[in-house]
Amino acid sequence: MARLTLQNIYKRYEDGPKNFLKKPVKLNDYAVKDLSFACSDRSFIGILGPSGCGKSTTLRMIAGLEKITQGKMFIDDVCINDLLPKDRHIGLAFEDYALYPPLSVYENLAFNLKAKGLPVSDIKKAIDRVAPLLKVDELLTMKPSALSGGQKQRVNIARAIIRQPGLLLLDEPLSHLDGKMRQTLRQEIKRMHREIECTTIIVTHDQIEAMSIADTIIIMKDGELQQIGTPLEVYDDPVSEFVAGFIGEPPMNLLRSVIVKTQGGFFFTFTGSDLQVKVPERYNSVVFDGMKLTLGVRPVDVLITDKASSTPVPVAIYENFGDERRVSIRVGGDHLNLTTVAEVFYRRGDIIHLEFNSEKTHLFNAETSVAIK
Repeated sequence: MARLTLQNIYKRYEDGPKNFLKKPVKLNDYAVKDLSFACSDRSFIGILGPSGCGKSTTLRMIAGLEKITQGKMFIDDVCINDLLPKDRHIGLAFEDYALYPPLSVYENLAFNLKAKGLPVSDIKKAIDRVAPLLKVDELLTMKPSALSGGQKQRVNIARAIIRQPGLLLLDEPLSHLDGKMRQTLRQEIKRMHREIECTTIIVTHDQIEAMSIADTIIIMKDGELQQIGTPLEVYDDPVSEFVAGFIGEPPMNLLRSVIVKTQGGFFFTFTGSDLQVKVPERYNSVVFDGMKLTLGVRPVDVLITDKASSTPVPVAIYENFGDERRVSIRVGGDHLNLTTVAEVFYRRGDIIHLEFNSEKTHLFNAETSVAIK
């Protein structure tokens, strides 16, 4: 088992001209900037973010495949900045399977153990222990060319854990798989983690993947840490517009709004729309007349109501997904999306009335995009 700690980690990719001319370092020269977090023993961490945010670079630094520019990294109490990958007691599975085509599944799993000089009997015990965990025990005699994508990835992960690493790193292991196989393998990875009790980090750009597998999610953008929390914490209490819009499917509605004060209290208003929404009383101390902000509300918290007192709005888009219906409304220059399990049907232009679950609304600063508490 292992505890992982990152302290103020920076990663900068040097190139010849900049290094030769000794130009001053700019913040955007860094792929990872001042990243700090800790993974407790046996935890399952998801590093989540869009392509190019630095999540895979972070994983490669942990594995020792990329050199740290600045900062310190520890496994337990040992600084690993200068340790070779083979000395870090880490298992690593990439999105590319990288199996040896001429070898059987059994021989692929045994390869690294043979290289370490383990006896044949010990290798067999290790394979007999790991193969059922990833459901590859019936594939041991087959060659990689005869396997499906999901089977290859199972073998890839089994090969990473057969050495019993203290830390298991998974770099977008499901990105090449179709939707159904991704769902199946997500469940297998979660079950495997519980059985091997190994500290595990998965890197992904798929927020559903991170939320369904990980115990804690680390959200990154442009090389910087945005938020750390449980899946429920980052979903219910996003610290910024970026996190709010990145987590959740469909994503949170983010509507540009101006606060208007009337005798009835404060209201959210929207340029180019007649829609007005009462500001929940819990925000009365932080809003003022004329204040510009962004209102955030998740589609599940926009409710269709029979209350005639609410502003009527026309339906722009209606979608039926079988288990839920999605409705989209034009609000000025923005779209307001809602989801409902009610068996309703609308055509474009149909008039409906809406209300928001006031306890589930979020406010964000119009200039900084940071959450207003």
